Amino acid sequence: MTELGERAMTLIRAGIQAADPADCVARALDRALADAPAPGGRWHVVALGKAARAMTVAALAGLPGGTSALIVTNAGNDAPLAGARILTAGHPVPDAAGEEAAREVEAILAAAAPEDRILALISGGGSAMLPAPITGLTLKDKQAVNKLLLASGADITATNLIRQALSRLKGGGWLRASRAPVTALILSDVPGDDLRVIASGPTVAPIGSVADAEAKARDLGIWDDLPEAVQEALIRPDDRPPVPKAQNLLIGSNGHSVAAMAAAGAVAGPIGLSGDVGDCAAALLATVRDLPQGGAMVFGGETTVTLTGKGLGGRNQELALRFARLAEGLGDLGDDWVFASVGSDGRDGPGQAAGGLVGPGTLALMRKAGIDPDDALSRNDSTRALRAGRALVTTGPTGTNVADLAVFLRASQP
Repeated sequence: MTELGERAMTLIRAGIQAADPADCVARALDRALADAPAPGGRWHVVALGKAARAMTVAALAGLPGGTSALIVTNAGNDAPLAGARILTAGHPVPDAAGEEAAREVEAILAAAAPEDRILALISGGGSAMLPAPITGLTLKDKQAVNKLLLASGADITATNLIRQALSRLKGGGWLRASRAPVTALILSDVPGDDLRVIASGPTVAPIGSVADAEAKARDLGIWDDLPEAVQEALIRPDDRPPVPKAQNLLIGSNGHSVAAMAAAGAVAGPIGLSGDVGDCAAALLATVRDLPQGGAMVFGGETTVTLTGKGLGGRNQELALRFARLAEGLGDLGDDWVFASVGSDGRDGPGQAAGGLVGPGTLALMRKAGIDPDDALSRNDSTRALRAGRALVTTGPTGTNVADLAVFLRASQP
C-alpha cells in the first residue's frame, strides 16, 4: 500500500475507533442504569447486532452480579464471553439460527417480571439476525422478501418499513413482549440516526403502517414477486398494539465517526454517501475536484445498489470502482490521489472484503489482468475487479457497525 493509501486507511480507522462499542456503552451506562430494578428485581441484558458482544462487555462491567445476558450476533463477532450466552445468526440473509434466536429473545422478555429491568443493546445488522415471522409466514417467506429488497435498490428506511410489517419483534416488538421496563443503548448504522430504522427498531414505534409497507413494496416494483402469504399479510388491517414507552439512548453514529475522521486531519464533506451508488460516485467526484493538493475530505453514510448481474461485490467496492472509472474519464484529478470507501463493520456485501481503495493506476492494473471495469460494473462484480487492481480492502470484523466511511486524498506538491 502506498503512503497515501496508508494515510487514507488511518483516517478510516479513526472513524471506526470513534464507534468503539465498549467505549460508547461505558460513556452512557450511568444514564441507562438510573432506572434501577425494583426490590427483588434484576437486570437482563439482551444485545443484538454486529456490535452486540463488545457492547455487552462494557455493560456487564458496570452492572451488578446476577445480571443475565444474551447476545445475538454474526459469525466473527461471537467469541465466548464470561457471564453471557452468545447465539450466532445469519447476515445479510436471515437463517434458521436467527429464527431460533428470536424465540430465545421472546422467552427472556416474556419471563422478565415487572420489577426487573431490560437493558437492550442495539446495533446495526440486527434486522437480518432476528427473523420472527408473523403468523402465516415462514422463514422461507422472510428470506424471499429479504432477497428482493437487497436487489431492489431500496434504501434502509424502505427496507425496514417492510421488514417491520412482517415481524413480531421489529418496530417495537421487544416492548410489546416485555413485562419489564426497557432501556436501550443504540449504536446507529443509518444516515440521520432514525431510531425506528436501526436494526428495524425493536424498542421504538414502527416507521409506518402496514398499508405504508404495502405501498412501498409496490413502489419498489417487487410486489408481484412477493410470496402470496406476504402479499396477504400486507393487505390485512394493521392490528399491531400500541408500543409501550421505553428509554432509548443514541450512543454512537456514523456522524460521530465522520467527525472523528475530520479531527484526525481532514475536512468533512458537504455531502454524504447516499442514494444510487453511481449517482453518489459522480457527486463525490464533483465535490473533490477542487480540493487543493495535500487535502483530505471524508464522508459517511450508505448508498444503494440495484443488482443487474450475479457478480460478487458490495456497495463500498462498487462505489470505489465507479469513482475510479469516472475519474479516469474526467482526467483532471492529477496522477497522485486515492479514494477509499469501507464498511465500518469490516464487511461489504456477501464476501469477506470491507471495501475498496482506488487510485489513478487501479484500472490499468485491472485491464492488464484481463478485466474490463465497465463489464465488471454491469455484472456487479467489483470484488474480482478490485482484487486484480490491488485495490481490495480487507479488515476482518471490526466489532462495530456505523454504516460506511469514505475518504479522498490528494498528494502534496513535491
